[in-house]
Amino acid sequence: MSLVTLTTPLGPESAAALRAGDAVSLSGVIHTARDTAHRRLVELLDAGEPLPFDPIGSVIYYCGPSPAAPGRIIGASGPTTAYRMDAFAPRLYEAGVVATIGKGKRSAEVKAAIVRTGSVYLAALGGAGALLSLTVKDMAVIAWPELGPEAIHRLVVENFPAVVAVDAAGRDLYDEGVAAYARA
Repeated sequence: MSLVTLTTPLGPESAAALRAGDAVSLSGVIHTARDTAHRRLVELLDAGEPLPFDPIGSVIYYCGPSPAAPGRIIGASGPTTAYRMDAFAPRLYEAGVVATIGKGKRSAEVKAAIVRTGSVYLAALGGAGALLSLTVKDMAVIAWPELGPEAIHRLVVENFPAVVAVDAAGRDLYDEGVAAYARA
């Protein structure tokens, strides 16, 4: 395992160099999106309409931030369970998204799309939303404000910590961890 420093937007070479288990320090622009926003993004793609952000080289964070306390940029902003976006993720990877961030395992279909597109899935620490919010230096709602915390937010992050859970070769840290534990 190594620590890899990444800055968005990500090129395919960035994803290709990552290995399952690598620790990542991510800086730059990322976008939040959850279930309803994902459905709307795929509807836009299917209609041939532009997305509210450029998907090429982008990172989508499965997060619905809580309201900010006075004097803060953002409230708690921890990851949500990734499998809830599995029906939509392959289409977004195909549109140019290079990485997604969430928590928990991904489906076989998502892992196949990751390999096919040379993308990655990063895992963030669940339950650490207050700490993760400290990496957010700027935040703006860029689409569907009526969705509240599930709107798409443009976040500027600095040294956002994550771990490569599924790499571009299809190695899955969740599967490998269980196998290593079983061997022990």
